[in-house]
Amino acid sequence: MSTDHERGRGRRQAKVLDRGSTAVAHPNIALIKYWGKRDERLVVPYVDSLSMTLDVFPTSTTVRLSPGARADRVTLDGTSAEGEVRRRVVAFLDLVRELAGRTEPAAVDTRNAVPTGAGLASSASGFAALAVAASAAYGLDLDDTALSRLARRGSASAARSIFGGYALCHAGQGVGAAADLSSYAEPVPVPDFDPALVIALVDAGPKAVSSRVAMRRTVETSPLYEAWARSSKDDLTDMREMLSRGDLEGVGEIAERNALGMHATMLAARPAVRYLSPATVAVLDGVIQLRRDGVPAYATMDAGPNVKVLCHPADAGRVADTVLGAAPGCSVVTARCGPGARLRTAAGR
Repeated sequence: MSTDHERGRGRRQAKVLDRGSTAVAHPNIALIKYWGKRDERLVVPYVDSLSMTLDVFPTSTTVRLSPGARADRVTLDGTSAEGEVRRRVVAFLDLVRELAGRTEPAAVDTRNAVPTGAGLASSASGFAALAVAASAAYGLDLDDTALSRLARRGSASAARSIFGGYALCHAGQGVGAAADLSSYAEPVPVPDFDPALVIALVDAGPKAVSSRVAMRRTVETSPLYEAWARSSKDDLTDMREMLSRGDLEGVGEIAERNALGMHATMLAARPAVRYLSPATVAVLDGVIQLRRDGVPAYATMDAGPNVKVLCHPADAGRVADTVLGAAPGCSVVTARCGPGARLRTAAGR
């Protein structure tokens, strides 16, 4: 993982081709969540978070400058993007252009291997890839910290997908420019710990309530939110200790309690935000039964109905079978630690 980090910047500084800059990034799953923003304009989170970047579901994004065009053009999975998706991408390009002192419109083509808006961290991989590709296309020479800070402006979780393996995103301090400068991700060295993550896709459709709306409602109305945010700081300290030991059981217990606590804050919002479906609960029950049967398996969830189960690689097959038995009709993907965001070279590497 450290080698990936050291080589990442060199790959991102590869020559930008005339046909545009193409970057690839992978989603990450937060073991310690950041739920809630204290500055929505700057996308600064309330609490620190820690994640594992995955080796599945990559996003590939190409940014081509279009000096003669009248406006930016955005396509997502081969279809012209409109509405909120286009607005967020154009706002991000405006930020990159401001940093670069450039004005040219761009054509952005994004391909997601993960369902968009289903609580599977598509925004993390999407904006990490866009940050790397757009920076290269507009001639910015940013180090990893600056790229992470930039990616955060699109999605707070994207700051972590700049890095492979495990990454910690700082919530930052102060307000305004000080908050923006101090909120970024950095890699967390974790030796000899590469668990399996069995992803149960119980519903790959778009969420009825977006993460942005759900976060705002939770922060503003949930009586449980402040208590969860305080406890999350202790969870982060404990998580870093368990990761340093390579202790799957410790990591899993902390990740599960942190995720369930986050969903409890949403259920207490007014009106409640409920992402857990009957299939979600069935999978969670299956994970509990696995532990009763002696299999170390622990669940975590982002804002959506899909469940991710941490386990030893040798147990991934049994965990997958249990998930499929608990929620017939769902699909299962098994992931491991993955690489950070990077530019593709001329040969497509």
